[in-house]
Amino acid sequence: MFYNQVQDSVHYIQEKIKIKPTVGIILGSGLGSLVDHIKDPTVIPYETIPCFPKSQLEGHAGNLVFGALGNYNLMIMQGRFHFYEGFEMKEVTYPIFIMRQLGVTHLIVTNACGGINTNLKPGDLMLIDDFINGVSTNPLHGTNDDRFGPRFPDMSDPYNSTFRQHARDVAHALNIDYKEGVYAFFQGPYYETRAEIKMYASLGADAIGMSTVPETIVSNYLGIKTLGISVITNMATGLRDGKHSHQEVVQIANQASLTLCQWVIEILNLITLD
Repeated sequence: MFYNQVQDSVHYIQEKIKIKPTVGIILGSGLGSLVDHIKDPTVIPYETIPCFPKSQLEGHAGNLVFGALGNYNLMIMQGRFHFYEGFEMKEVTYPIFIMRQLGVTHLIVTNACGGINTNLKPGDLMLIDDFINGVSTNPLHGTNDDRFGPRFPDMSDPYNSTFRQHARDVAHALNIDYKEGVYAFFQGPYYETRAEIKMYASLGADAIGMSTVPETIVSNYLGIKTLGISVITNMATGLRDGKHSHQEVVQIANQASLTLCQWVIEILNLITLD
């Protein structure tokens, strides 16, 4: 049934677009401005796509955007879905299955998150080199459909090492300051306690957020080479003054989005993806 739902969505989208996307991009909170750089965009609201989940979260526009940027045709998620919203994990990652069926081979996933490593500060960009799944389930739980991927997918290089090196090379060429680190996935929707942050720090997490890991698991399962970039929008509980707010997250993400967009645009301009 799930496979048939994906096919229904894919067929609907194929009737609306004129390109075959090879690169997918997921834009996190406050990071939707990248779509302003797309040539001849085709915008498809989530709510119009058969079987597609729908989100109302502030900072997420809720559109698929298709068009050209740099050397590639793109499928952009302008807003994502979260486990804490009540979606099942298969719904959270549903768009990734569609990406693969449409021809996407490379994925850039972005997010806004909290910093745990004290070498980070709000506004920093962090290239993700690994993840910690802090949730007791994942999108591959249940019966496997071999038409999508293997029962036991490898996760030894979830953020593709060649793709990450491309991103480093571009950042160095543009003098973009960035950090690297491990991203921990927290269920939410409440912000983490001091004790939880201490636990994740002891496990080796440099940053923490409420997205990205489910999509990364599925992209690797589907054979999509993945790059992850986080915007550090706040320091985690116990490492900052005052309380957390989603408005603060969106504000800092908006401020950092210019540099992030420049980085992503030049990755697509300056490298050959393989």
